[in-house]
Amino acid sequence: MRTVTTFRALTAALLLAACGGDGSNGIGPGNQLQVTNAADDFQLQVTSMHNVTETLRYAWTNTGDSASINQATVVTGGTATLTVRGADSTVVYQSDLTGNGTFQSTLSTAGTWFIELRLRQADGDVNFRVQKAP
Repeated sequence: MRTVTTFRALTAALLLAACGGDGSNGIGPGNQLQVTNAADDFQLQVTSMHNVTETLRYAWTNTGDSASINQATVVTGGTATLTVRGADSTVVYQSDLTGNGTFQSTLSTAGTWFIELRLRQADGDVNFRVQKAP
């Protein structure tokens, strides 16, 4: 019996540690996550976040050598960071999503690029689009 109790306590502690133990939330149905991942056009929107901690990663096809990034985000607490890696895995764009506007990546090569959204105790709404640069 003692082994079962110890196992349960250890399991609970590991789960709490894996979740960060900071009382934060993951993205849920109420956040209305919407993702469009098409060749040369990637869009992500997540709304009504309250204390959300989560990292989302996507592979995205870019037939060009650079990208245009449009950010229209309102983060009122915590952090939201967007990182875009080119086909050679180098970081071609990275930004805290508090700044809105349209920005250019640095050059890479055509192929499979990688998009990462990192949320840490984030409040608010995130909306961004990554497109093949003209």
